Amino acid sequence: MTERPYRAGGVPASTDLASTILDKAERDVVFTLRIRGESLDLLSRHFQRFIERALEVNGVSYGDHPLLRLFVETHGRELTDFVVNGMALSHQMDLKAFERYGGDSTHLLRADVWDSLRGYIDSAELHFMSGLGGLNDILAEVGTHRPDAAGGADG
Repeated sequence: MTERPYRAGGVPASTDLASTILDKAERDVVFTLRIRGESLDLLSRHFQRFIERALEVNGVSYGDHPLLRLFVETHGRELTDFVVNGMALSHQMDLKAFERYGGDSTHLLRADVWDSLRGYIDSAELHFMSGLGGLNDILAEVGTHRPDAAGGADG
């Protein structure tokens, strides 16, 4: 395609701009994978259950802190966002590649998406268990509010 200079005048700005952007589509327009709907809900619920199990292993239950449910939901959303955004960034397809896809090649794409999705979920869980802002922070916060803890809610 020949590249048009962007010019304002005579042609409505939206028409000229749309044409200019379309001329650059092969290098500037990408299709990204986005997880949504029931799959997004499954991913979110998975992370909430994952966090709840990690807390249970450490002897923490919802009655131990007034904001624990909020902590679990917030961290679950953060882990979900990590996976969703990672998938969107790692699975971008330019216009030419998108136009070439057809037939059985989608099975290759499905396998690649599955592998990436599994990797991002594993990475999110590992980060939550070992990183700052995850399980250790929640456990420390709960520990300061337990009645039986030194300096806790009643101490």
